[in-house]
Amino acid sequence: MSSSPVVSSTQSPVGRRVAIVGRLAGMSRRDAQQIVRERGGIVLDDADETADWIVLGGDDRPAAQREAQLEKLLAPSVLTAIERGTIELLSETELWQRLGLVDAEHDVQRLYTPAMLAELVAVPLAMIRRWHRRGLIRPTRQVRRLPYFDFAEVATARRLAELSAAGISAAQIERKLKQLSRMLPHVERPLAQLSTTVEGKSLLVRQGEGLIEPGGQLRFDFDATAEAADEPCTATNLIDGVPRSPEELLEMAAEMEESGQLEAATDLERAALAAGGPNAEICFTLAELLYRQGNVAGAIERYYMAVELDEHYVEARANLGCVLAETGRTDLAVAALEGALAYHPDYADAHYHLARTLDDLDRADEAEMHWRAFLQLAPDSPWAETARDRLQQDHESTKA
Repeated sequence: MSSSPVVSSTQSPVGRRVAIVGRLAGMSRRDAQQIVRERGGIVLDDADETADWIVLGGDDRPAAQREAQLEKLLAPSVLTAIERGTIELLSETELWQRLGLVDAEHDVQRLYTPAMLAELVAVPLAMIRRWHRRGLIRPTRQVRRLPYFDFAEVATARRLAELSAAGISAAQIERKLKQLSRMLPHVERPLAQLSTTVEGKSLLVRQGEGLIEPGGQLRFDFDATAEAADEPCTATNLIDGVPRSPEELLEMAAEMEESGQLEAATDLERAALAAGGPNAEICFTLAELLYRQGNVAGAIERYYMAVELDEHYVEARANLGCVLAETGRTDLAVAALEGALAYHPDYADAHYHLARTLDDLDRADEAEMHWRAFLQLAPDSPWAETARDRLQQDHESTKA
């Protein structure tokens, strides 16, 4: 049968009966179905003749394989309805476009910086960085050291936030997910690819696609059958006089940070710099640790050092600008934020913070330009409403 043509992404899912077949690459089927419901669609458990849209997962398959997959998954009567045009066959990307998760015109996914992702799932930014560092969430792309996460990672981050709220450390989560990956070797990223839920301190994997026995659930318990690695530790008993590589010291620092021992983590980050020499990323992490401990002057100095070591480090420039603004050095803050935008003009966070800083300096016209740029780049950001309110105030004052 011939493939369906690409259709306009403006068509609304409201009232449409939607069936999803095949494995989705972008997120679990359950999460995709939930988004369809949130957008006003009706989810069908089975692909039958009553469907308006049938979505075939796996956009990266060759056309011949997709045709063979359709014949295997769909009844002849459904295939006939697709041929006649009474049912639309959508690729996974086309579904994301119609749900408003992908920009159809430019084929650009809506992406989130670490700060935006932290706001979306209501966790501290440091936790997002911790998950990123451990590979629990993965950026879609990286621009001048700044990671960008797509909508699939938002779903993964929400699962991680639930586990974290239950008192489970990132290290525990990482170990359990590695166990799950060993049991299901064809599943590289369980939280993103499988249908999971959190119940107390357990991660439940629901039956799906033949991975678990029919009707069963796989339970991964994080409760206190505590591995020794989860016990509290200190910088003293970790180092214990043994020479360590910078990588080992950084891993120890990460464990300290996860257990809330920020001062010990700071000492280990400094030791890593002493062992391995100047490093922009370590300076950046150290700046964030110092800031969280209230050492603002130390944080500023380390952000400056990160930028000196790597002038393209746009997140260090933006964070420097934010901390300078907090301390009242707004002119320097503007310079730092403008520097970030000089290297990465599409950095939405920098536009947002620069707009706020310019407003504080009563430079409203310049601020408006950055408010508009921010909204254009990040219309779904958790800060977008603030920007719209600010622009609406401008509009109303102009009319008055």
